[in-house]
Amino acid sequence: MRVLGIDPGSRVTGFGVLDIAGQQQLYVASGCIKTPPGATLPVRVASLLDGIAEVCKHYQPDVAAVELVFVNVNPQSTLMLGQARGAVLAGLVHAGLPISEYTALQVKQAVVGNGHADKTQVQHMVQRLLRLNGLPQADAADALAVALTHAQNAGSALKQLGSGLKMRRGRLT
Repeated sequence: MRVLGIDPGSRVTGFGVLDIAGQQQLYVASGCIKTPPGATLPVRVASLLDGIAEVCKHYQPDVAAVELVFVNVNPQSTLMLGQARGAVLAGLVHAGLPISEYTALQVKQAVVGNGHADKTQVQHMVQRLLRLNGLPQADAADALAVALTHAQNAGSALKQLGSGLKMRRGRLT
């Protein structure tokens, strides 16, 4: 299964692509979709839609995982971030991908083991878990962390499904 993790942002949206094979998470790629500095909202939305379409076309993910974004201190920033997130979701829906969403707390808990970890801790754990030669850029590391979180949750769901099927077979036999 190929997972596309997304950390939405109105200026910089991080993406990370992992291949999941059993218990292994294999790094494929990561990077950032950057909107033009000082661009109007419609231009930013178009940049994000185009960027998501390009990433999906190039890496052919099977599923997408997106970080849920909550209210910031600045209402204007929150509104911009929500609109950017909407553009990202629209791009993923247009690409036909099933989408899972995770809070920052869930992502940090899954990757670092501490829901209140800072960005640097997330970067270092992503580097360690994926055996990367260097630290990924902060937004790309966050996106990879979202993909790792989905890989862990998807693995748990498959294990539960598998054990449920065994029990049913046991009763039927």
